Amino acid sequence: MDNKSLSHTKWKCQYHIVFIPKYRKKQLYGKIKEDVREIITTLCKYKNVEIIAGAVCEDHVHLSVATPPQISISNFMGYLKGKSTLMIYDRHPEIQSKWNKSFWARGYYVETLGNITEEAVKKYISEQAEDSRKEDMGSSAL
Repeated sequence: MDNKSLSHTKWKCQYHIVFIPKYRKKQLYGKIKEDVREIITTLCKYKNVEIIAGAVCEDHVHLSVATPPQISISNFMGYLKGKSTLMIYDRHPEIQSKWNKSFWARGYYVETLGNITEEAVKKYISEQAEDSRKEDMGSSAL
């Protein structure tokens, strides 16, 4: 990804983010997985956050994103997890009572992409997605 710019600013604010459903429940599969992917994509577009790579695995989500400099990562994650919870429960009300209004766990992991290459993060995320697909195939055979 190239540097982005405004009239007086150039930036390249990239992050690798990992977050999990509450209690690390293995709930992100099938229709919920598709909806979570769509919801996260939509919410990122609303905030002008570019998704470089991403994977929705059974029990966690990986994102590599580029954010505008005026958005702090903590504010973005609060927005992303809060709004996505509401949208997930709107589409899947049957899962709402299981976590007492919380879908995502409180915390998240974030690192800046300064010390590692973008390609290394993309490779890692694609490997995670492949592992998740293999798990999905194994669990759907049951």
